Amino acid sequence: MKKLIAILLLGAGLVLSACGDDQATDTIVAGFGVGTYEEQFREGVVPILEEQGYEVDIQVFSQNMQVNPAMAEGAIDVSIFQSTAYMEAINEELGIEMTALTFSPSAPQSLHSVRHDSLDAVEDGSTVALPNDPVNQERAVRMLDDLGWVTVADDAGTVDFNLDSVSAGDYDVELVVLDPAQILVSLEDVDFGVINGNYIADAGMRIADGLAIEDTPDQHRIIVSVLEENLDEQWAQDLKAAIESAEFEAHITEQSKYDGFILPDAWEGN
Repeated sequence: MKKLIAILLLGAGLVLSACGDDQATDTIVAGFGVGTYEEQFREGVVPILEEQGYEVDIQVFSQNMQVNPAMAEGAIDVSIFQSTAYMEAINEELGIEMTALTFSPSAPQSLHSVRHDSLDAVEDGSTVALPNDPVNQERAVRMLDDLGWVTVADDAGTVDFNLDSVSAGDYDVELVVLDPAQILVSLEDVDFGVINGNYIADAGMRIADGLAIEDTPDQHRIIVSVLEENLDEQWAQDLKAAIESAEFEAHITEQSKYDGFILPDAWEGN
């Protein structure tokens, strides 16, 4: 009899254990820099994932340069803040293998000023704030090159870009290098600033109101990044489907603050 009771208890324990496994909830840890991409994700993507039983833990880092090391350390599963060009540079720098899961709605850079209301105000000695990371800095300087304010050398790189590749154009402007998140709040201290679009949207401003707007190439569009080893994991594919969904598309396109954002190619089929 004791042997029979023991067998029955063991069987009940196995059933309870199996039920517990079925009810276990997967957790996705998502990392962001400061800006609107976290808001997009939290309001438009997280509800979709939660309906599928996922728990989503959002980690916001004060500086973009902190996000990818967290990925390398395994502290986050996914990030939404960087371009393909930036990711490839960090892969080489940190010796990791991140890859793009899909595109995210992304904002072009734009040129803004609180001191001036026209590009015609530029003159020799005008100060122009630029992002401090090489990839976004290269994007910003290309905008200034298009305006004729500077000249960029033909052999200037992208991921290894530096200001040694820049010389005066029609004007001898002074380039001021700042953290991307600080340029918007520093506009009173400079004549012009080239600002990543997510910070414009996050401040309730419109990209379309910029004095100049970037024609963003694909390599500088914002991507959803994961480690290559996780690309085919079910949670990653469910995340991809949520970002490419008609539900998330509606969330973005129904809000005027995202006017001017570059939309994911996948939405063309929705």
